[in-house]
Amino acid sequence: MARQVQYSAVIIGGGEFPRTPEPLALVAEADYIVCCDGVALENYLSASKSLFGFKRNPDAVIGDFDSISPKLRMQYAGLMVEMSGQDDNDQTKALNYTLRNFPAVQKIFFIAATGKREDHTVGNMSLLMEYATGIEAVRTGRVALEMVSDWSVIRAVTDSCTIEAGSNRPVSIFSPDPTVKIKSEGLQWKTDDVVFDNWWKATLNRTTSDCITLQFSHPAPVLIVLPRT
Repeated sequence: MARQVQYSAVIIGGGEFPRTPEPLALVAEADYIVCCDGVALENYLSASKSLFGFKRNPDAVIGDFDSISPKLRMQYAGLMVEMSGQDDNDQTKALNYTLRNFPAVQKIFFIAATGKREDHTVGNMSLLMEYATGIEAVRTGRVALEMVSDWSVIRAVTDSCTIEAGSNRPVSIFSPDPTVKIKSEGLQWKTDDVVFDNWWKATLNRTTSDCITLQFSHPAPVLIVLPRT
């Protein structure tokens, strides 16, 4: 039986571009590369030659282009997809474009989505929970999303699950739903009695086994942050 090919895409934001091997490998191995507006394009282009040995253009640049220089706008005009409007940020616009135009993609990684500005970081991370509940391809598991940086791997879940994390690894859990109860196995401090009514409530935990098992009282958006060790 032929091995099924898994296609991946990276969506590059205007945050801190990675320097460590793991996230850089995701960019180098991606089938499709989409940049969020001008800062992301500059981030990517400055790293492209060292990643590939040549300057590989992205497949698309998405946004309202309020942060792009006239020179870059002219040079990469053929790759630019203008999406104005303030209902969605550039990250969400880029995700929707990727899902619509590259339907074979099964994994999408958000790169340079964190760092530099805390407000952008928090906003972009929280959007993972919105995607997990509101985008059909993600909700049904056809497409997996992760936000990856030099510091962490971040993903959203919406119901009971088992996560491979590795033993003795830091982990933090966030949820905007204060009514959800999450029973846990494989964590140093159980989350069974945690009330998720503030961001810090289930942070700075640590795994005690290779897998974490989380049992939800009901479906709810939950963000899992796995810092690198």
